[in-house]
Amino acid sequence: MATTEHTDNPHGTTRRDFLFIATGAVGAVGVGAVAWPFIDQMNPDASTQALASIEVDIGSLATGESMTVMWRGRPIFIRRRTETEVQEAKDTPLSELRDPVARNPNLGGEEPATDVNRAAEGQEDLLVMIGICTHLGCVPLGQQGDYGGWFCPCHGSHYDTAGRIRKGPAPMNLEIPPYTFASESTLVIG
Repeated sequence: MATTEHTDNPHGTTRRDFLFIATGAVGAVGVGAVAWPFIDQMNPDASTQALASIEVDIGSLATGESMTVMWRGRPIFIRRRTETEVQEAKDTPLSELRDPVARNPNLGGEEPATDVNRAAEGQEDLLVMIGICTHLGCVPLGQQGDYGGWFCPCHGSHYDTAGRIRKGPAPMNLEIPPYTFASESTLVIG
């Protein structure tokens, strides 16, 4: 009777084990080669990447006026607030805010949601925010709601004149995009 033991192989592996592993490896590479075009097509196209940053002329934006521009497919609210709106936002105690974080990437960390930390540095009257409600992604209406800021009619979220959530189901303040000033009248978003 013949035995199947291999005395010259100290690890106990056989040719069959090698073929099984090699076939699996070739199969995995094949699946990766087939899947790559489908994964790669999910990357943004060149026209989207070209809009990584935009320049906005805010020189003609008068006190009390707002404008909306599109950046990366999202509305950006730019408002030159009145002195009353700025003062109302400054007078709001942080203890009354539902979200105490400024949500301003231009500052770095988790800064408190004071009006100064939400407004443009050096231009307290200028407010730049991503115009998407943090509840379910609706677009709020400006200069409306219980706090004179923004109101999302879809689900009833009320934001104040600094874009901070005050009432309704939204969990966070309106986010602020990264931006810089190219000049006194040109804002670069992105």
